[in-house]
Amino acid sequence: MKRNDKLLDQIRGGLFGVAIGDALGGTTEFRSRAEIRAKHGYLTEIIGGGVWGLKPGEVTDDTMMTLCVAEGVLDDPAEPMVSIGTRFMDWYMTRPKDIGNIIRHVFELYEGNWFEAAFLADLDLGRSGGNGSLMRCLPVALAFPDWPTVERVTRMQSKMTHYDESCSEACVLYNRTAYLLLQGGVTLRQAIEQSVTGTEYATSLSDAPPACEPDGYVVHTLHWVLHHLWTGTSYGDIVQRAANQGGDSDTNAAIAGGPAGLYWGYEQLPRRYVDTLLIRDRLRDVSERLYRLRVGRESL
Repeated sequence: MKRNDKLLDQIRGGLFGVAIGDALGGTTEFRSRAEIRAKHGYLTEIIGGGVWGLKPGEVTDDTMMTLCVAEGVLDDPAEPMVSIGTRFMDWYMTRPKDIGNIIRHVFELYEGNWFEAAFLADLDLGRSGGNGSLMRCLPVALAFPDWPTVERVTRMQSKMTHYDESCSEACVLYNRTAYLLLQGGVTLRQAIEQSVTGTEYATSLSDAPPACEPDGYVVHTLHWVLHHLWTGTSYGDIVQRAANQGGDSDTNAAIAGGPAGLYWGYEQLPRRYVDTLLIRDRLRDVSERLYRLRVGRESL
């Protein structure tokens, strides 16, 4: 296998990009912009704390479920749903500090059929349009080099916990951006524009902030993520913007951090961020394995 250092740098950048955004934004989750300014000024460092009492460099459900998807795909690339689900439940049994209400309810309802549990949770809660499947879907675009497989597995992993079609659609648009970046020959803005033109999200391709809150509703989340990616000038600038916006800041920063890290690459990520992450060795290992899987499938 001929080694493609640029591709590995992108894949590693994407996975670390999610984790860094998560660790940075975890400090400000559920805070308003005014509360963040009063306490931190403008947060630029990974310091932990926040509502979950995080250690500096500790990540939340955003990164841990992203790793569940990645490792589930690595376990069984052809039909990864069972392996992803097993990884989800193993993680859930560790009693994580942070887990979304929709996902928690699906886990409680799960009795062998993920789609049924997601449907029942949607009925019980009256909604399932949260951002919990969007936050974890990036590894699908990193693992598979062909768009039909990326789209199929992206939708599948979303429907496992989020019945609402708006979640699947957001995941597909997001992973389409990642797919285009990995194909090469486009800027970050070009990849975003090609992915969302003709959709409701095209309004976020502007310097003007979205007319919605940066909360956990998947449509609002993707609007804000696209805005940060469109207006940000570097990886650090993008995740800092998301973290300082408040609301569901860990998830928004994690989601924004994925394509940003993929675009700029691992070697361009701030070293102080990379070195602070507590699970950096696991992230490196999974990145390497995703790279090998992708390159192997490209040669088929």
